[in-house]
Amino acid sequence: MSRKKTDLLLENVTIEAVAAEGKALTHVDGMVVFVDFAVPGDVVDIKVYKKKKNYMEGFILRMVKPSEQRLEPFCEHFGVCGGCRWQPLPYSMQLEAKRQQVEDQLVRIGHLDVPEIRPTLPSLRTQYYRNKLEFSASSERWLLKGEDPDSVSEQDRMGLGFHVGKFFDKVLDIRQCYLQPEPSNSIRLFIKQFCVENGYEFYNIRENQGYFRNVFIRTTEKGSVMLIVCFAFEDEARRKALLDAVGARFPQISSLWYVINEKLNDSIGDQSPVLYKGEDAIYEEMEGLRFKIGPKSFYQTNSLQAYRLYSVAREFAALTGQEVVYDLYTGTGTIAQFVSRQAAKVVGIEYVPEAIEDAWSNARANGIGNCTFFAGDMKDVLNEKFIARNGKPDVIILDPPRAGIHPDVAQVILKAAPQRMVYVSCNPASQARDLAILCRDYVITAVQPVDMFPHTMHVENVVALQRKAE
Repeated sequence: MSRKKTDLLLENVTIEAVAAEGKALTHVDGMVVFVDFAVPGDVVDIKVYKKKKNYMEGFILRMVKPSEQRLEPFCEHFGVCGGCRWQPLPYSMQLEAKRQQVEDQLVRIGHLDVPEIRPTLPSLRTQYYRNKLEFSASSERWLLKGEDPDSVSEQDRMGLGFHVGKFFDKVLDIRQCYLQPEPSNSIRLFIKQFCVENGYEFYNIRENQGYFRNVFIRTTEKGSVMLIVCFAFEDEARRKALLDAVGARFPQISSLWYVINEKLNDSIGDQSPVLYKGEDAIYEEMEGLRFKIGPKSFYQTNSLQAYRLYSVAREFAALTGQEVVYDLYTGTGTIAQFVSRQAAKVVGIEYVPEAIEDAWSNARANGIGNCTFFAGDMKDVLNEKFIARNGKPDVIILDPPRAGIHPDVAQVILKAAPQRMVYVSCNPASQARDLAILCRDYVITAVQPVDMFPHTMHVENVVALQRKAE
């Protein structure tokens, strides 16, 4: 092992285990070292780029001997693109790492009393499993190793792909992505080529200049396609030319939209998409139920695994047909309608008004009459008066965003005192924080991690809670 004054180098180090945030770890002189893109069993030289009192972070400078477990990444963009960081890890190791992540957050850090955590439920597909992707345009794409900036033409500098990790203004041009099935890749490549050949200015994210901004592609299990193209300002002739061209080239696009986004960020949550051609939505199906998905609707991005996730939630709810169920953060009402056949009444609450409109539409289309939906901020809507009007919940199912639930919401839930709760979370850390509050009156009876995003460190987790005996 050699150490330089400025650049610390750790030589012939054996990687020991998978760590959080897509990293692996080892120990050197009693200090934890986190390493990017490493696999347990790798023997490597590590270039340290961050040294703190209790830990270091580094990357593999040289692979001395690869682990027998290491797999060859299947994507050419691995290591530059910020996604799918666990490609070299066998899938069984990914699943165990996600189970361990849940255990660490709930038990080691959260100090919660939990039963044995079930093995992570694997995804039915580990490639082409997503139903939604967003691609950003950039006039200054990320240049790859070996590319000479002075020899790259202006046209070749344009990119359409994903943001590079830690760089808000850098976009990696993607040739093939293994996350979403066709025609996703073909649509993206066609749009890029059309815009380049016809002189459309790709957006400069740092300077907030340019015309063509980004693209959203949504697909369903039955092959329906929704495309949303975003422009920085209105130019009717150029807008129509692009939309007509992509619509003609891909007749399977059944819902074609555009957005004129003059803001400084790419989010379309506060924008008004305009339907250019086709149907105003695409539809996903689950157990005979049909769910409408509009341009701003939330729907779990792994459709097949969403069914397994909701099945776990329904199992944990243990419904008999007599219960009043509150589905908090209901989105387009998927969980609410999924459990409605086993409940007397389901009440869904969601922040996004458009999602609630879709929820009502879905319920009508599915012939469901025991679901009601309300739009608004959860901490403002869910209060004692609301519960008095809509009935005391016997079961609460909650599936909040990554930040978890507001403390005021937790207190209202405790006052409502349902017999059972099911907490679905995409962030075990915020989930553990919230559970610490709820466990004042509840005990955790089951924990089931679910893998919605293979080859990433992200994990969905479902927790069942039972009210303590009086």
